[in-house]
Amino acid sequence: MNAQLTRRALLLAAATTTGVLAACAIAPLAELPPPIVFMHGNGDTAALWTTTQWRFESNGWPRERLHAVDVPYPQARDDDTQPQVGRTSAAENRRYLAAEVDKVLAATGARQVVLIANSRGGNAVRDYIANGGVAKVSHAILGGTPNHGVWADAAVRPGNEFNGAGPFLTGLNNVLTMNGLEVTPGPKWLTIRSDNNDKYAQPDGVWIGAKGTPTHVSFDGPALKGAENVVIAGIDHRETAFGPKAFEAMFRFLTGKPPVSLKVAHESTVVLGGKLSGYGVGNQNGTTPSNLPMAGATVEVYATNPATGERLGAAAHRKVTGDDGQWGPFKADAQARYEFVITASGYATTHIYRSPFPRSSNIVNLRAERLSDADKGTAAVITLTRPRGYFGLPRDSISLDGQSPPPGVPQGTAGVSTSKLKLTGDVAGAGRAVAGEFNGERIVGRAWPAANNEVVLLELTD
Repeated sequence: MNAQLTRRALLLAAATTTGVLAACAIAPLAELPPPIVFMHGNGDTAALWTTTQWRFESNGWPRERLHAVDVPYPQARDDDTQPQVGRTSAAENRRYLAAEVDKVLAATGARQVVLIANSRGGNAVRDYIANGGVAKVSHAILGGTPNHGVWADAAVRPGNEFNGAGPFLTGLNNVLTMNGLEVTPGPKWLTIRSDNNDKYAQPDGVWIGAKGTPTHVSFDGPALKGAENVVIAGIDHRETAFGPKAFEAMFRFLTGKPPVSLKVAHESTVVLGGKLSGYGVGNQNGTTPSNLPMAGATVEVYATNPATGERLGAAAHRKVTGDDGQWGPFKADAQARYEFVITASGYATTHIYRSPFPRSSNIVNLRAERLSDADKGTAAVITLTRPRGYFGLPRDSISLDGQSPPPGVPQGTAGVSTSKLKLTGDVAGAGRAVAGEFNGERIVGRAWPAANNEVVLLELTD
């Protein structure tokens, strides 16, 4: 009898401990927090905010108060004053943000939003607040935004949005100089930058194709007078917004306290979805990235063997996209690794291998790829891609198919987010396993034949 009571007591204690740990994993906030609108950077998608949203959720922020903008044409014009097919002006980018803010305020009933941006997205945030949006924003957080330009030379592409000596940025930076500020008063401002590892805040023009030419921009280019300016050593351009250290700085700034955890808390039920898009105007032709929805494409999802990348049975999910380009919803196994297969007219069959998804997300956006002319003579093409950061050597541990360093990753400043492996002849094998590794995350895919117009991506989560 005593033994049975003891066993019950132990079970009760274990259950209580489990409940406490679960409560710690997702700590409820004292009051309903403000909605957050996330603004991505040049050429990017809302999907880059997936892990940041997961971290906010894991620290008590309700999912329904986290919203990411997906700009249809995410790439800036070469000259902001000249229309350019498939690209947006700074004003157009601002208007997409403004529309999302109004939509979120209407949906939540909130009076103000928090704006969080990476890179070019910060240009839109500053522009929006300075031109009519100030009353609708409580906090503005800019990660890696080139607030003083990627270069600053009035004689070099003077109309470009990223020229610190051009009209767009000088207009934002100089309008308030009488007060000694570079931010619009009202909202609380935070900038997050790297100490010296941001490719777009470098004194030398190597990352803009002008090696040996001064940019007239320093490492502290993203900082703003009048903002709280945080410097995080070693992080790269994208990690200023999407990395765990950046999230910690954001959370402290918004709540006045550190997050309970920088890790993502797992959910028992995971439902995934997102938009399928491609390249060019209307996703047809061209190489300019588009976030327009792609209709009439087929998306299949297969669970895979983590050691070999081989499929574990039939497709777990299959859908032909409609006009909204949505490929979900898909109820996933939080422990499973998946291969996403995209079949779309005018594109290569695109195989995307992913690590397990610990939480639900409706911004798991997919992009169909094309096989380039330069790659058509190879047996297989496999790209290791890190959307939320760059590869840096010797900072990171990286390998692709056993090659370390992997192809195309230089030493020094972290500046490339992909590494492409081209297999030729007998080296490719018949659909053999190919592994990509980055700082402890390992993804294994298969070498699908380029002769059949197929491409492979090993997509990292962090």
